[in-house]
Amino acid sequence: MKITLKRLACLGASFTSVLAMADAASPPVLSPAIPFDVTANAPFTLDNLQHDFDVLSWQTFVALNWPANADGSANTSAQIGAPGQTVWESWKESYEIFLPQGQKPVAWNQKSPLPPACQGKGDLPVLQQMGKVAGVLDETIQPFKTGPLVDQNGTYTRNAIMVNQPMFDDIVNKGLYSKEGQQAFFTKADNRIAFSCGVKEDKEVGAIMVKSAWKVLGGNDNSQDFHAVDALVYTPGNADPSKGAVIPESCNAQKVGLVGLHIVHKTKDAPQWVWSSFEHVRNVPEKTTPMNERKGPYLFYNAQASDRPVNEPPAQPWDPSKKATPSQIVREIPLTAATHQLNAQWQGALKGTVWANYQLISTQWPTAPADDCQVPSPTNPLGTPAPNFLANATLETYNQGTTPQASSSCMECHNNATTRVTQSPRTSFADFTFLLERAQSTGAKE
Repeated sequence: MKITLKRLACLGASFTSVLAMADAASPPVLSPAIPFDVTANAPFTLDNLQHDFDVLSWQTFVALNWPANADGSANTSAQIGAPGQTVWESWKESYEIFLPQGQKPVAWNQKSPLPPACQGKGDLPVLQQMGKVAGVLDETIQPFKTGPLVDQNGTYTRNAIMVNQPMFDDIVNKGLYSKEGQQAFFTKADNRIAFSCGVKEDKEVGAIMVKSAWKVLGGNDNSQDFHAVDALVYTPGNADPSKGAVIPESCNAQKVGLVGLHIVHKTKDAPQWVWSSFEHVRNVPEKTTPMNERKGPYLFYNAQASDRPVNEPPAQPWDPSKKATPSQIVREIPLTAATHQLNAQWQGALKGTVWANYQLISTQWPTAPADDCQVPSPTNPLGTPAPNFLANATLETYNQGTTPQASSSCMECHNNATTRVTQSPRTSFADFTFLLERAQSTGAKE
């Protein structure tokens, strides 16, 4: 028996209902098709639904990491793990959408110009963020405890945020790439920012964001252990001593390895989006792992430096042009036994590819989604997330844990996201993404 969450609501079934025997477990199928939504299988317990959403996460992870054709579509004649760009790496990065002076982005199928400091150094992806959000070095828009993450080589990790074409088209077509465009959008009657959730006969993928974390591969790293790419590691530069350090602008071609991945997928049955979090298996030990069993080697933890404080941001000033003391990170919330079991199944199916070196941390999903896929319930905007907390050790490094209003909860944090609109007759709710706060002003009078 297979059924969607919305159909569950129509039937009046609760999440603890037992309507039928569970489908027999089947081996993972590796497919380049991005799933449109979760497939819920009876009996409909919370644990079973968590499993179904975790399967959705793995299915999406495999599809997005499928080798891509030149146009970014999945190369169905290739197998996952083949060399080359993956599907999501062909999408638009945030810096390509929210341009200086609120300029309109170039078309989806056109290449955005490189930063001047990177020009002439290769046609490579650009990594410029030192945190999941922009401005981490001067903490300009940080709503929580944060800071850069430093690997065991003393090098800052880099981050990127990519969006797929449905989300890109929504931003461009609605003029949301500039502050003035957002203001104009809100002046129209009944306008509310809501990204595509894919509703055309369940044959349309909704908006997807992919947030990635990368480490520069050093002499002690084996590039074959990672999804590794050549990238332009760009530091914009900062000449204002009041922000902690005078950082020179730089751009250098480096081999980088993927260490963390968030996939945020808006589906027909999840107006709060589905939040899937993956990491490299060697990132960090779990806090509950006894000290004498933390063998490693880990990418962001040193078992020989157990006297150092854990999960603390590096000392300021933060200057990525210099070597820093490596971070000492542990995972606050251990993976569940069910997650370990599911990971083993998918890693087994991916054996022989680099993707077997990655693991699902968990999936956060709304247990009480609203009827409208684009508009959360006004009385329960978060949709009662499960699990309550979710943190990626490379992306929410310093706010892991289980403290309400302080520890990482994807939906709870992103429910605070707004636009760059300062005055509006309606809410400036940004549909669970902080990206719209990056919009700049065109300089025109409002």
